[in-house]
Amino acid sequence: MTARDTPWPDGTPCWTDLGAPNIAKAREFYGDVFGWTVQPGGPETGGYSVAELNGRAVAGVGPKMGPPEAPTMWMTYLATSDADATAARIKGAGGQLVMEPMDVMDAGRMAVAVDPAGAVFGVWQARAFPGAQIVNEPGAMRWNEQMSRDFEGSKAFYAAVFGYEYGDMSRDGMSYATFKVDGRDVGGIGDLHAGVPAGTPAGWRMYFTAADVDAWVARVQASGGSVVRAPVDHPYGRMSTVADDQGAVFSMLGVAPG
Repeated sequence: MTARDTPWPDGTPCWTDLGAPNIAKAREFYGDVFGWTVQPGGPETGGYSVAELNGRAVAGVGPKMGPPEAPTMWMTYLATSDADATAARIKGAGGQLVMEPMDVMDAGRMAVAVDPAGAVFGVWQARAFPGAQIVNEPGAMRWNEQMSRDFEGSKAFYAAVFGYEYGDMSRDGMSYATFKVDGRDVGGIGDLHAGVPAGTPAGWRMYFTAADVDAWVARVQASGGSVVRAPVDHPYGRMSTVADDQGAVFSMLGVAPG
């Protein structure tokens, strides 16, 4: 478990939130699956709610932005100490801003961007609110990765924006690299290889820790969600990809053997 009450280092995945058509329904689903306590946000937040585990913030649930056809999705936020400077680097490296930097009350400053490969991500400059206050425990954020069909271009973009160094984990038929902050692996960038359906868009994938992947997949199904990829053993733990009852896709990763 990692707990934190201060801003995360620049470039670290520091927060995740769900944009959902029905916030009340999302609060109920994730309360049942992860045991989150999600208090409804006040009028000044537009209904945006912060989910907690043991009294510590783990994720956000808010209204879906954009046109009706926009997907219901989880978004990854990367930490920055200067959202405006990061926004300028995003544009300079070939990305686009969906939302220019803006203040979120006294909590922090944020922006939303699309990288050159088409993956949407957020930027968070913490003030009163650091982002995730607990990670790497059941029901909390575990891993974030950008997947696209431009592996080298994506690595170059994020290195230009956040100064990442990479650790290569590629093997036959798959290109993948971890990105590092202060020498520590904090996320990944990978290639949507030939086996992935051609229509699969680039995007950031969200992984939550599960105490028992198979049991939690059963919780997802009992709560109205569906299985995208059945549980399978992986060197880093048992893993499954699922969708909630409004179509948002996320993955669960168990504790690694040993």
